[in-house]
Amino acid sequence: MSTISVFDMTGKQVSETELNDAVFGIAPNEAVMHAMVVNYLANQRQGTQSTLTRTEVSGGGRKPWRQKGTGHARQGSTRAPQWYHGGVALGPKPRDYSYSLNKKVKRLAMKSALSTKVLDNNMIVLDALNLDGYKTKTIAQMLKDLGVEGKALIVTAEADAKVVKSAANIPGVKTAAVNTLNVYDILNYDKFIVVKNAVGKIEEVYA
Repeated sequence: MSTISVFDMTGKQVSETELNDAVFGIAPNEAVMHAMVVNYLANQRQGTQSTLTRTEVSGGGRKPWRQKGTGHARQGSTRAPQWYHGGVALGPKPRDYSYSLNKKVKRLAMKSALSTKVLDNNMIVLDALNLDGYKTKTIAQMLKDLGVEGKALIVTAEADAKVVKSAANIPGVKTAAVNTLNVYDILNYDKFIVVKNAVGKIEEVYA
């Protein structure tokens, strides 16, 4: 078990907590993390792009000139792909880009991403994240006190509307509950700020 410092919202160290090495201390598998990120991005695609084929472009029903005797190359329609205003050959059509990965791969990718944050000293544990109301200023001040620069992902044990809305207007800051955590977000954000009770929940799920 490795230990990590626990801070309060003013940036002061208040204690230390142990991290389960089975979750936060494995050797990161880059290939699996890459596969998981590609999968996540593919699953986000709407797949609604659509081009018109030669049968779908309006017009072109009449043969532009007779087959032989004009000196021109033979043509059957003015909407063939080689014509201006013609249809698109082999263009994209609506399709589903999503696919799934094995459970073991997903778990290994998540543990690799979490371990990467610990190895790079980019994980910050908060003893608690309590807000009196919807205050963007409070979250902004907390990030400043913790010395956070760049993008930050704030993780709570349960979805907290006050935290979500208070952080929503800060550029480069995202909030997530443990059950909505994904590998892409962990790797995409510079700092991984997690509340102490959420650490226990993550270990409960992935240990």
